[in-house]
Amino acid sequence: MYSAAIITLSDRGSRGERQDLSGQTVKEILESKGFRVVRYEIIPDERSQLKELLTTLSETVDLIITNGGTGLSPRDITPDVTSEVIDREIPGIAEAMRFEGLKKTPRAMLSRALAGVRGECLIVNLPGSPKAVKEGLDVIIDVLPHAIEKIKGSEEECAR
Repeated sequence: MYSAAIITLSDRGSRGERQDLSGQTVKEILESKGFRVVRYEIIPDERSQLKELLTTLSETVDLIITNGGTGLSPRDITPDVTSEVIDREIPGIAEAMRFEGLKKTPRAMLSRALAGVRGECLIVNLPGSPKAVKEGLDVIIDVLPHAIEKIKGSEEECAR
């Protein structure tokens, strides 16, 4: 069982002005696939707070899923901060989510979400809407355990 943390970026959500349906969707999907969610945070779209959480949590969990802050608004900083803390990017994860998203809406191409590795932790950015969270996780959820194993140094063959 892999440990996971969820970080929702939402100014209104962090002030209690909006229910975090996206973060709850992430939690439900992860738990249904056997992940143990050990931390769930709702924070404002603030660079320093996100950077500190990503840095700290990556030392204790196998997977961090962020949701929100991946668009084009001035306060959408999630991929920018994520790129500052990761050691290596895994572009195929975000590309797969955008590819599938484009089948439903042309707006999917506006997502700046990314995924990468910090230490032995996989970090994945998801958009902020519950629908986009579900659609994005549906695309990648089955490869996450394998990705985590490889990040942790598994020498098991990747070929099928």
